[in-house]
Amino acid sequence: MTQRVNVAKHVPEAYHHFLAVEKLLRDSELPTSTIELVKLRVSQINGCGYCVDMHSRDMKKAGESDERLWSVVAWREATVFTPAERAALALAEEATRLADREAVPDAVWEQAAEHYSEQQLALLLVSIAMINAWNRIGVAARLTPGT
Repeated sequence: MTQRVNVAKHVPEAYHHFLAVEKLLRDSELPTSTIELVKLRVSQINGCGYCVDMHSRDMKKAGESDERLWSVVAWREATVFTPAERAALALAEEATRLADREAVPDAVWEQAAEHYSEQQLALLLVSIAMINAWNRIGVAARLTPGT
């Protein structure tokens, strides 16, 4: 598979702003491990091999266990995630699969709201939106995993 286009090269201003949002998320009160779990799960849903590879590697470098990495795809059945992480993963799935069913059911939102403040919920939504945007670039541009 050959990369179609280098967005960072041809639209550096947009790329710069995307990175600024990523920095804001990294520096926020939302746990980095939660953000990374959300990024990995959304990337799996969207079939972005580049992002799945990158976020798995980043999480492993940060000390994430193999069991948790392998279990993200089956998080509902796995016992290695906290209730807050499970709520974030549920919200990430619902906010990613908007056309597949009722968009973000109240029960999913209420479960997330039990674990996260309004500020953290807003940050989670930004995180979900950003990884969905990155995935669309990665898939459409055919970014190669491991590069």
